[in-house]
Amino acid sequence: MRKALFIGGTGTISTAIVRRLSQDPLWEVYVLNRGNRTEVIPENVKLIKADINDEADVLNKIGDIKWDCVCEFIGFTVAQVERDYRLFKGKTKQYIYISSASAYHKPSAGYVITEGTTLSNPHWEYSRNKKACEEFLFDKYSSEGFPVTIVRPSHTYDERNVPLGVHGKKGFWQVIKRILDGKPVIIQGDGSSLWTVTWNDDFAIGYTGLMANRHAIGEAFHITSDESLTWDQIYRTIADTLGVELKAYHVASDFLSACGDKYGFDFEGSLTGDKSVSVVFDNSKLKRAVPQMRTNVTFAQGVKRSLDYVLAHPELQVEDPEFDMWCDKVIDALERAKSEVTL
Repeated sequence: MRKALFIGGTGTISTAIVRRLSQDPLWEVYVLNRGNRTEVIPENVKLIKADINDEADVLNKIGDIKWDCVCEFIGFTVAQVERDYRLFKGKTKQYIYISSASAYHKPSAGYVITEGTTLSNPHWEYSRNKKACEEFLFDKYSSEGFPVTIVRPSHTYDERNVPLGVHGKKGFWQVIKRILDGKPVIIQGDGSSLWTVTWNDDFAIGYTGLMANRHAIGEAFHITSDESLTWDQIYRTIADTLGVELKAYHVASDFLSACGDKYGFDFEGSLTGDKSVSVVFDNSKLKRAVPQMRTNVTFAQGVKRSLDYVLAHPELQVEDPEFDMWCDKVIDALERAKSEVTL
C-alpha cells in the first residue's frame, strides 16, 4: 500500500482530502498533529500525535517509514518548510506544499490566472511568505531533485464556513446576523469584481489526483471551482438562501483598509491583496494532470449546506460586537459625508 502523511489534516481543506483518501484501498493514511479535532479523523486513519516543530520527537515517532507522499498544510514561513526538508529529504517520493493563490501578482495584468502568472503581492505578508516558501522548495527541486508539488488554493470552504469578503476577527457569523437582522452589509468595491469559491470536497478531487502523480513533480497547480461569481452575486445568494432581503452597502477597499487599521483589521491584505481583485482561474493544467477534476458543488448548493449546518450548530454562531459596531460607524460616517457633499 502507498503511505501518505498529512501534516495538520483537520482543517477546512485537509479534512476533505483525508476523508476522501481514507476511502481509497490503495492508500494507508497518517495524520500528524497535536491531537486537535480528532473527531473529524476517519477511524482507519492513523494519528501521530506530535508537534511538527519538535523534530526529534517527530523523527522518533515516524521511525523508518518511507512515504509515498508527505502533505504539508500548516507551513507558512520558509523556516517551516526548511524544517520539513530536513525531516523528509530522502524519505518521501513526493512532498506537496499548500501555498496560496493570493500569491499571484496583485494587481494582475489580466483577470485570467494561470500557473504561469507572476507571483507578487506587495499588499499581504502572508502571500509573500508563501511565495518565499515556493522559491525555497523549487530551488531544492532544481538543485537536488527534492520531489515537490505546489498547490495553490483560493477561497475554499466547507459546512462550517460561509465565504465572505469583509468580516471581523471572529469570522463570518456577525455578517450573517446582520443580513438576518435586515442591517446594511458592507461589500468591498462596487460588488462587481469576480471571485471564485470552491467546496472542499471538490478541491479534494484535484488534490488526491495529484498524489503519486508523476506529472505533478516539480510543478505548481491551483485548484479551484470553474464557477465565477461577482461579490454581489455571492452575498445575494446567501441572502436568498436565508430567505431575506440583502441590504448591500458598497465601500471602496482603500477606505475599508484605512478605517480598519485602527481596529486591527488587515483589509489591505485580505481585500487589496486578494478579494477585491477580479480573478478567473484557468484550471486546464490541473485537468490535464487530473482528468476527473470537475466542479460538482455550485456555490448555491454549497452555501445552503453551510448555512443549514451553521444554523443548526449554535456553537458556530460566534458574535462579534466590535466588528458590528465598526460596520455601523463606517456606514454612518459615509452617510454623513454624502449629505454634506455640495456640487
